Amino acid sequence: MSWSSLIKVFSGLFLAIALLAGGGLIAAQYLITKLSAPPPKPIYPNDKPIAKTKLPQPKPVASEKPTDTPDSVEVAAKPLPANAFEARVTQQIGLILRDAAGLDAGQIGGIEYNEKVTVLETSADGEWQKVRLQPSDREGWIKAGNVEKTSQ
Repeated sequence: MSWSSLIKVFSGLFLAIALLAGGGLIAAQYLITKLSAPPPKPIYPNDKPIAKTKLPQPKPVASEKPTDTPDSVEVAAKPLPANAFEARVTQQIGLILRDAAGLDAGQIGGIEYNEKVTVLETSADGEWQKVRLQPSDREGWIKAGNVEKTSQ
């Protein structure tokens, strides 16, 4: 056997080992990536679909306007407490708006993810926050820790 044929055998063997090792690394990386991703949320036949419903707004009552007042009268906004701040909802499934601080309080609506609110106060135990919804000026209580202060 000559030196050139011996070099060919060893280089072929080295190339085969390198290809097997590279393929194994790529396969391992693929499997690790697939197995580390969380599975999608299961959907069961008895699940109710989540519908984005807006609560009906009260209709304005038609009344006669006095003739001596201008047509565009600005309504004064409710005053804000000194410690109030603007925030946005960070809970991705949204929040339940309640009429009082506590899990046993009645539900009066909901707040969607990323919706802007004004945090008016925090309960004495720090578990609940009273908020005012931006467009509708409705007020209610939400579980604390689910909003993030905006930079305004």
